[in-house]
Amino acid sequence: MLTLFSFLAFTGFVAIYSTWMLRKQNLATQDGYFLGGRSLTGVVIAGSMLLTNISTEHLVGMNGSAYKNGAIIIAWEVTSAIALVIGALYFIPKYLRMGLTTIPEFLEKRFDKMTQALISLLLIISFVVTLLPIVLYTGAINIESIFGISETLGITQAEGIWLTVVVVGVIGAVYAIFGGLKMVAYTDTINGFGLLIAGLLVPIFALWDIGDGNIIEGLTKVFNNAPEKFNVISKEPSIGPGSRDSILPFSVLFTGLIINQLYFWTMHQSIVQRALGAVSLKEAQKGLLFTGVLKILIPLVIVLPGIIGFYYFGDTLFDAQDSVYPELVKRVLPPWMTGFFVAVIMGAILSTFNSALNSAATIFSLDIFKVYIKKSAKEGQLVRVGKWVSAILAVVSILVAPFVANAPAGLYQLLQQLNGIFFIPMATVIIAGFFFPKVSASGAKAGLVFGLAFYILMDLVLQVNIHFVHIWGIEFVLNLIVMHLVSAKYPVAIPFVMEDSGKLSIVPWKHAKTLGWILIAITVIIYVILGSIA
Repeated sequence: MLTLFSFLAFTGFVAIYSTWMLRKQNLATQDGYFLGGRSLTGVVIAGSMLLTNISTEHLVGMNGSAYKNGAIIIAWEVTSAIALVIGALYFIPKYLRMGLTTIPEFLEKRFDKMTQALISLLLIISFVVTLLPIVLYTGAINIESIFGISETLGITQAEGIWLTVVVVGVIGAVYAIFGGLKMVAYTDTINGFGLLIAGLLVPIFALWDIGDGNIIEGLTKVFNNAPEKFNVISKEPSIGPGSRDSILPFSVLFTGLIINQLYFWTMHQSIVQRALGAVSLKEAQKGLLFTGVLKILIPLVIVLPGIIGFYYFGDTLFDAQDSVYPELVKRVLPPWMTGFFVAVIMGAILSTFNSALNSAATIFSLDIFKVYIKKSAKEGQLVRVGKWVSAILAVVSILVAPFVANAPAGLYQLLQQLNGIFFIPMATVIIAGFFFPKVSASGAKAGLVFGLAFYILMDLVLQVNIHFVHIWGIEFVLNLIVMHLVSAKYPVAIPFVMEDSGKLSIVPWKHAKTLGWILIAITVIIYVILGSIA
């Protein structure tokens, strides 16, 4: 009863608060619905970006991977801080100067409409094929495991997960369809900090239990039980540190990982859309850099519990690593806290799900419908189209979700491998747009097609014995070569000139560079300290 009460209380509070905050918002306009009226502040942006990124595929998937493979996977998190610094100091000032609503909009200005359309379609496909189904499925695993829905209703576990997927998907779609970006941002802010608090309480309660009331003693016991689990540099001599079977070799930090991080934090629509909705450049930079601070702390929530799980369960769950986190939560949290925790989990699922739906709707409405289907479409019609797109994609994602079960290397690893199909080719095109003025529209399209084919061939068809993140790095270099070769044959016709839209203040935050350098230094220190552990 306490579990259910705390769940309903927190969920109800989030819904009532966000609805009240939206009472005077005009959601019928393009900027109002898709960009929150360009009124988001730094704290709201940071909270929303964190929760858009961190969802159950992290809580379940990364903790499951940490349980089995140790802390080497924190590279996915702490290196994000470097990408966020680059985004805050370089990319966001340019996006806001141009007054962009979507990232593909930049590609139309820099290259042509066809390049914009291709990227837009790939983004929407990537949402439906990878992110949305995995978020729904991992969320369903957590909720089913903690609440025991199948036992309560007298159905099978598979049916319980299916039912949870449908319910969560429908609730998420309602938020995204009727509230727009600002509803997503407000709910994200509350749930984001709720997730940080609740997520930290899991290892705190666990270490308190292990240390008999002494958290430091508990951490010492966990460390002494398996010190190798805390090492952040992969040591897998039996399979080779760069092989496809390695979880995350240290060397990927210098090949494909940084390209992936740059794309996700500075070019991925569902993430960057929060910063595009900022009231000013100063607030956008605050938002990105505050997110960098949170990303350095987040391994305490999505890596440490997995290692603690190894202390409790040993290797008994190696064949079911994605069940480790739910089992740990049930073991260490008191009933009243469990309900609050599940409410935050629900918020994390809804956040990522809502954000992807809102971004897909934004891209389709503005970059496809208005450009190719109805150029004369008014703002109200674009908003209506966006709502229909959100509804359709929600249904498709719900249907696809159960098919991502039983990923051999874990759900988070599956998500990253599938993301490679889309992220690196799109990142190469956007980076070329900014840094290589001689790359033409023909070169961009050739590089995009080559990149897609290359990754699918190397990693999914031939399954070469190279880690998939290294393949990203190789692909990035080859994409740029192909782009330049094709551009030499079909050169740029009209040089691109970046124009100032004048839509908002682009005065930078005075502390941006200082905080940026601090975040980079902390990232290096983490690797120096944890990399020295035997």
